[in-house]
Amino acid sequence: MLDNIRIVLVQTFHPGNIGQAARAMKTMGLTRLTLVNPRAFPDDEATRLAAGADDVVASARVVDSLEAAVSDCVQVIGASARLRSLPLPHYDEPDAMAGEVIEHASQGPVALVFGRERFGLTNDEIRHCTHQVSIPANPDYGVLNLSQAVQVLAYDVYRAWRRQQGRTAPQPGRGPLPDQAQLQHFHAHLERVMGASGFLNQPHARTSEHLHALFARAQPSRKELSLLRGLLSALESHLPESR
Repeated sequence: MLDNIRIVLVQTFHPGNIGQAARAMKTMGLTRLTLVNPRAFPDDEATRLAAGADDVVASARVVDSLEAAVSDCVQVIGASARLRSLPLPHYDEPDAMAGEVIEHASQGPVALVFGRERFGLTNDEIRHCTHQVSIPANPDYGVLNLSQAVQVLAYDVYRAWRRQQGRTAPQPGRGPLPDQAQLQHFHAHLERVMGASGFLNQPHARTSEHLHALFARAQPSRKELSLLRGLLSALESHLPESR
């Protein structure tokens, strides 16, 4: 199950932080590292500071965009300060996040996404996430190094996984969850129908963002998403633009 949990680092500037993050991961049983446009990689500094986790560094996947890094994931959690302008579901406590991560990882890949050292994730990058999580810290000095942030969340995930190993009864579910590529197709279909119907006629209302957050909270299964796509197709067939 831990193999289904990946750490995604976006545009890491210092290669040493990649090595230190790999070390933080490996101490908690995580080995899947994805790098989005790192400034310098491969790099000897990353390997040196991995301190025994050089296998995690060596097997890291490098991609050009966050979308490519998470398209197959059933859950994507962005580590950032709470952004109230983006109404995504938010975990105020990492341990609450960790329990759900373990549940989702039993169905497919899950990504924990960390942004740049100096200013984190952009709003556009957060929009590729299904959830946000913040790490409670001293309000007068809540500054964590990138690898420290990885260590905190990785620890909570590992602890939740250990608790899950003690369960004997299977947890009920609603069926497999869709990955992010399937959700993106759904949201594109929804926007197309809303636009053609005349419903989406006030861009300033941020209707699409609120609906995106609604479905992120609802977490429809693949079957439920298929039913929604079928409903949209039926509605679309009755619109003038679709005839």
